[in-house]
Amino acid sequence: MPKGPSREFPLFPLGIVALPGELIPLHIFEERYKTMIQECLDTEGEFGIVWLSDDGLREVGCACAIDRVLERMEDGRIHLLVRGTRPFRVLERQGHLPYPAGVIEFVEDREDAFDPDLAKAAHEAYAELVKRATDRDPDPEELAGMSAYAMAATVDFGLDAKQGLLDMRSENARLRLVTRLFRAAIKRLELVDRVQERARSNGKVRFGAS
Repeated sequence: MPKGPSREFPLFPLGIVALPGELIPLHIFEERYKTMIQECLDTEGEFGIVWLSDDGLREVGCACAIDRVLERMEDGRIHLLVRGTRPFRVLERQGHLPYPAGVIEFVEDREDAFDPDLAKAAHEAYAELVKRATDRDPDPEELAGMSAYAMAATVDFGLDAKQGLLDMRSENARLRLVTRLFRAAIKRLELVDRVQERARSNGKVRFGAS
């Protein structure tokens, strides 16, 4: 069961959406975020990435843990790699700390019965997309263990789609969504292939030797 609200939880409003399990490189250059990251390093604590969209700060974000510091610059800037851990909901913004923070609650999925057919369809669509995009087949054992979040973290769907996944409280619902997204991406790749083939032939069907 989720615990009660967490107060003074560090928040990092950004123009990105993070997903649980996703590795995200960050470049920290503002003083307030340098302070926030250093505190997280000192306490081994988490902070939350929340999408700052054109419509404002979204309600649901993703907590992140610092995976490793890649580089510290002489002027104090930090390059680091963070990993998404779990979704949360912002209940209240707090402005009394030297960095953005808020009262948040971690959110959990509803107790839906897991549908293996949905997982099978999502894995098959993902495998086809990976094959088309990279000409490589994903490892079957690795694929079998991948959640909707894990698959989505490797594909650039756009921010609205990623936020939609983060907002969902059901793995079955997330699997349905990523399957649709994977199939749409496959169709776009097929269209690109047809356009490129048409361009190579100058729009003409060639017969015989050139």
